[in-house]
Amino acid sequence: MSKKTSYLLGILITIIIGTLLYCYLCDDCYCNPNKEVETEETNIVAEPEVISATRNAFAISDADGDFNIKINDNFNFKTSNFSILEPISESVSAEVIKLKDYLLANPLKDVDITGYYRNDETNNSAFPNLGLARANAVKNYLVTQGVPSKQIDIHGELNDSINPDETNTLFGPLKFGMVTFEEGATDEALAAACDSIRKNPIVLYFKTGAAQINLTAEQRQKIADISRCVDKLGVKVQVVGHTDNTGNADQNMILGLGRADFAKQYLISNGILGDHIEATSKGQTQPIADNATEEGRTKNRRTEITIN
Repeated sequence: MSKKTSYLLGILITIIIGTLLYCYLCDDCYCNPNKEVETEETNIVAEPEVISATRNAFAISDADGDFNIKINDNFNFKTSNFSILEPISESVSAEVIKLKDYLLANPLKDVDITGYYRNDETNNSAFPNLGLARANAVKNYLVTQGVPSKQIDIHGELNDSINPDETNTLFGPLKFGMVTFEEGATDEALAAACDSIRKNPIVLYFKTGAAQINLTAEQRQKIADISRCVDKLGVKVQVVGHTDNTGNADQNMILGLGRADFAKQYLISNGILGDHIEATSKGQTQPIADNATEEGRTKNRRTEITIN
């Protein structure tokens, strides 16, 4: 081997050895077998889905007439609540006056109000569902503006597509319509419901100092029926307090009236107008069970809600 070849071979070997040493000693080199290769992980944080608040217009159209209104404002509510948020806009109030004038001029027409509610809302009303309670609240407002209650029909409907805003406000969770009846038409279902309440009134058992009244599903439906009987037939709600025969008869008459007044205030707080409710007491004079037993006395300490 010539000197020149040996020289070139030495240079090549030096380069190879130098390269190998560099790879093994360098922490950042991929050829270092002792170094764990770090894989860059990218954590993608999903942006929270922004759900826009539902805003239903205040819109009523009569397919059988020439009445038509539609504005962006409406009656608004907080979630799990059936009280209309104040103030009601002037534009809504102005359209309500137009509705009143139209209904007064057309006694065979009714405005149909459907209140919406979400499945995740809590129903703290006396009505079967929160939507019906909201529709009833709107009905009461219309009545204060001169709309005849007998020309208002209310309903409740589950609707999970309505979304509140970030302050838990629902904008117009309602649907409005107009219906026309034939002259002389009768509502047999309403008559049957009112008659059923007279025969089987709501019976409540509670302590005078109780903070609230817990109703069964059947009693909630009866409250809705009572409200409709009042609106459509003009009947009065009769709330009668009863006691057992323990103590003084005169004091029991006062005690019974206190229980009746408590139930009356409960109905008023749930949207049945106080002008339609009469609270009275029978004291211990009308027992339905034997006062000689504790069980009988418990049954006699009751408040009955019916209609005349």
